[in-house]
Amino acid sequence: MRIDLVLLCLAYVLSQFFRAFLAVLTQVLETDVGATPADLAFASGLWFLVFAAMQIPVGAALDRVGPRRTSALLLLIGGGGGSALFAMATTPLHITVAMGLIGVGCAPVLMASYFIFARMYPPARFATLAALMLGVGSVGNLIAAYPTAWAAETIGWRATLWVLAAISASIAVGLWALVQDPPKANGTEKGSVLDLLKIPALWLLFPLMFVNYMPAAGIRGLWIGPYLSDVFTLTTSEIGQATLVMGVAMILGTFCYGPADRIFGTRKWVIICGSVVGAVALCGLAIFTDTSALRSVLLMSVVGFCGAAFPVLIAHARSFFPAHLTGRGVTLMNLFGIGGVGVMQFGSGKIHAAIAPTDSLLAYQTLFGLMAGLILLGALIYCFSEDRMD
Repeated sequence: MRIDLVLLCLAYVLSQFFRAFLAVLTQVLETDVGATPADLAFASGLWFLVFAAMQIPVGAALDRVGPRRTSALLLLIGGGGGSALFAMATTPLHITVAMGLIGVGCAPVLMASYFIFARMYPPARFATLAALMLGVGSVGNLIAAYPTAWAAETIGWRATLWVLAAISASIAVGLWALVQDPPKANGTEKGSVLDLLKIPALWLLFPLMFVNYMPAAGIRGLWIGPYLSDVFTLTTSEIGQATLVMGVAMILGTFCYGPADRIFGTRKWVIICGSVVGAVALCGLAIFTDTSALRSVLLMSVVGFCGAAFPVLIAHARSFFPAHLTGRGVTLMNLFGIGGVGVMQFGSGKIHAAIAPTDSLLAYQTLFGLMAGLILLGALIYCFSEDRMD
């Protein structure tokens, strides 16, 4: 793999880390800054929504100026600056603003690599390469689990964030120096996201793209911490171990989904089967919410494994994109995928805050049941899509 793709992968490790590390710091942030689970849900949701909103300008920038400048500048300002602001936070508002800024910094890194794959590699290999990048980058999920809990207890969460600020800035400098922009598409065609929205086939993919990553990212990125703490009284260290298990499951799911379309000769039914299994696991969490911590962790791991269809869904959509709109196309799909998580984080925080004061158990049952219903609805609409292979 080229050195610039290795650096983009490292940047994506940071992106995966930042979307998931709040779950491990739930207790210390409540103690030190007064941030409640609802505050952290809002901050996490803002990260996802800012990340999603940035996909439109990022897509245009990838097509016009290329991945080098787009990824390097945003990661330096957003990733490095946001981490530094988080390290100095004294109120929940500071955390919220910092998470929004970090969302800006993380927005281009995965799509920059997908843009390079789409422009410089055979179309039939896109899903496998995209899954490889996603899977290796998901190591950030693991670092955001037990190692982060250990770092927070050893050197403190503020020092940990300062280290992350330095790492983000260093990788950004490396991206500026080493990323190679692919040649621009042949021809003089011009277009915008509006042209992509005129493609009827994509509208049957958007709903599942919106909800597919929602349960895995929402639970792993936030709710696994408060849930295991409130229902089973697990410690920060134990929650870190649980998130580590779920993070490994998400990585394994990514690697399994990647080549599955070529193995089975279908993208559509691979995604549908995974979605149904994930919905069944969510129903299990809603029914057996307080019976066993081990069972709950295993069910959440199944949700994480099955929620890793992201690269195959993008590969399916990419088969409908005109070449000159590749950057806008992959970022449009990412907008739906990440935007869905942001909407759920905002909504789930309000649902939890409304129900938990009177019945904490019912609050989590409601969240898991809602996620299951949304996945099944998205999969039902997706059943009518055109199954297309490259």
